[in-house]
Amino acid sequence: MVTVNLPHACDAAVTAVLWHARPMLLFYADHFVLPLPPGHRFPMDKYRRLRERLLASGEFAAADFREPPAASDEQLMRAHDAAYIARVAAGELSAAEQRRIGFPWTPAMVERSRRSAGATIEAARSALRGGRVGVNLAGGTHHAYRDFGSGFCVFNDSAVAARAMQAEEGVGQVAIIDCDVHQGDGTAAILAGDASIFTFSMHGAKNFPAHKQISDLDTELPDDCDDKAYLDALQRGLDEVFRRVRPELVHYLAGADPFAGDRLGRLAVSKAGLLARDRLVLQCCQAEGIPVSVAMAGGYADDIDDIVDIHVATVRTAAAFARDG
Repeated sequence: MVTVNLPHACDAAVTAVLWHARPMLLFYADHFVLPLPPGHRFPMDKYRRLRERLLASGEFAAADFREPPAASDEQLMRAHDAAYIARVAAGELSAAEQRRIGFPWTPAMVERSRRSAGATIEAARSALRGGRVGVNLAGGTHHAYRDFGSGFCVFNDSAVAARAMQAEEGVGQVAIIDCDVHQGDGTAAILAGDASIFTFSMHGAKNFPAHKQISDLDTELPDDCDDKAYLDALQRGLDEVFRRVRPELVHYLAGADPFAGDRLGRLAVSKAGLLARDRLVLQCCQAEGIPVSVAMAGGYADDIDDIVDIHVATVRTAAAFARDG
């Protein structure tokens, strides 16, 4: 693990770069429903509620919401083993592999997973092509490894999208800023040794996964970490990221699970603290003039409306930066 203790390079007040005022696009796949048994702990309905809440707010036009294409085999194979992709598609995952993922195999699971990865690809493409920020209203499947899935993640959208943008849009350096409460272990493993994609994960030290991988930069947080400690650690981490690399694209995982009310989070960050987090990440990227793709990542509060509240705030914050600079 890397210990960071540096002066602040990304002053939140810096807004020197004027961002292009193009409508921000939001990519969704909630209508590709992953069928789950009754009582399953994954809050699948949050994605539908998030899109409906955003539409009802009047802040976004219907045309801002786009259905993404499914990620192709070619796109997936830049981050995943071809045999694993084929076994997922054919329904040949063993019972143990399905338990590790946490979802039963169905054709709908395959389609949903491809569409979710496709949404992150298109969010990144939209950001690069002038939107400055693009959003996947799901995504953040950072526990998927090259040849197996884990922790509700089948395909790793962060790694897939980063390499898609390098291959398809001519992007050089990419940075992944992962603020889900769980370490982006699959992302770190897939991208280990790839200097063109910098991985930063800020996560609970004692949370899932039990065995951590080594990201380019890991910041581990103690249980019950509050707003101030959380934001201070994030600022130090961002300073270190932008000291070490000059990315042409940032992929940001804006997990709702550091929230104090999250049953899987173990931290004590408020909704206001998570809003400040989103602003800090986006302001630092804005100061560096870097397009950003955003994924919602995890969220497991008992009250699903709490999860949706946090995701809505993330999307509104991203839209404000895309619109106003």
